[in-house]
Amino acid sequence: MSAVQSVSAELRDRAGKGAARATRRAGRVPAVIYGDKKEPTLITLDPKEIDRHIHKKGFFATLLDVEVGGTKHRVLPRDVQFDVVTDRTLHVDFQRVSKDTKIHVNVPVVVRNEAAAPGLKRGGVLNIVRHEIEFICSPDSIPQMIEVDLTGLEVGASVHISSVNVPAGATPAIRDRDFTVITIAAPSALKSEAEEAQSAAATAAAAPAAGAAAPAKGAAPAAAPAKGGDKKK
Repeated sequence: MSAVQSVSAELRDRAGKGAARATRRAGRVPAVIYGDKKEPTLITLDPKEIDRHIHKKGFFATLLDVEVGGTKHRVLPRDVQFDVVTDRTLHVDFQRVSKDTKIHVNVPVVVRNEAAAPGLKRGGVLNIVRHEIEFICSPDSIPQMIEVDLTGLEVGASVHISSVNVPAGATPAIRDRDFTVITIAAPSALKSEAEEAQSAAATAAAAPAAGAAAPAKGAAPAAAPAKGGDKKK
């Protein structure tokens, strides 16, 4: 489970696009806290403080205590809007959570021990199929990350969710199949060698059959059978 981070906030009294623009002009980031069967709470955030959290890996799987006017709200980040030109943070959505809440959360995948993978040493290409995995869990059971150990993996190997160490209390949202998390693909050079070898093997296998079908060079053609069979004299 990831540690709970603290964020300070201030209340804002108005909603709407005009109020949000006024908040940004004042140097703050508008945000909202919703959920847990309570009324939404409109807040503003210090841009430097919230950006430090937003740009950390696994932000959407991080529990936050947002303190507003002496009251702490345990929340999970749900959405962040950015300016398409400046990448400035424009708005943040938080969901209130309690210990009994079941939530869907995307947890980042972290690869370990790349140097211990023989397949990578031979030039294999690491393909991270899923950079994040969606889990269903309670707030207290959110994994900080999912680690995939590459030790001993050869070219062509793949790691599926069934062989990944999933923390207790967390269940993959995809339950109907053993999906792939990472693979080690063959590099182009090895693929070319394999294709050439297959082609050569196919040619060699076809050659004897072709030779048996053709008559020997210089051999007399086979005599045609007599029409009507032998006649008695």
